[in-house]
Amino acid sequence: MIFLTFLLGLVVNFTGYIPPGNINLTLTQIAINRGMRQALRFITAFSCVEFFFTFFIMQAAKWLSVQPHIETIIDWVMVILFGTLGTITWLNRKKPPKQKYSDRESIRYGVLLGIINPMQILFWMIAGTYLLAHQWIPPGFFALSVFSLGSAMGSFLCLYAYAKSARYIQSKFALSTQLINTSIALLFFGFAVYHVVKQVWLVLGHHSLDIKIGLAL
Repeated sequence: MIFLTFLLGLVVNFTGYIPPGNINLTLTQIAINRGMRQALRFITAFSCVEFFFTFFIMQAAKWLSVQPHIETIIDWVMVILFGTLGTITWLNRKKPPKQKYSDRESIRYGVLLGIINPMQILFWMIAGTYLLAHQWIPPGFFALSVFSLGSAMGSFLCLYAYAKSARYIQSKFALSTQLINTSIALLFFGFAVYHVVKQVWLVLGHHSLDIKIGLAL
């Protein structure tokens, strides 16, 4: 039963990191610009934080899911985060990669993004609430710790696959660093725009609904 709990955490979080987001796009950039050694340090540091992050969010999943404005807050945090990452990447897109990078720099970056990870809050609000409601995770501190450990391993494996794929694609197609950085910057900006449009759409939808209700009354 404990092994299945570990495996469940691994599979669920591995799946959660498959869609492109701020973490795997940042890792792709690190793998290409700095190499696999720095990418592994980033992944390891990030996955260690992911253990505690998952444990905390799973504890708070039910409470978070009933907060009325939590999704709106997360969307605007993502706008700021994607906008910042996109701007930094865009401004540095033409700079050639340095020859040497500090190991501590990649580790600090992994820890920082592990802590500032709003997309995972929304992911565990949905997935965590579902798993807990259907009793897929046994009750208790130990079972949740095992699940969180599996979650950390799932993120490690998925991000490692991203890093290896990024290095393979670069070598296979001889893509320039500038082209890759520009593409990643545009993706960051695209995700920021998506969250803005989503919030505008929701606001306009609520406004339209209020008008219809007003006319009906």
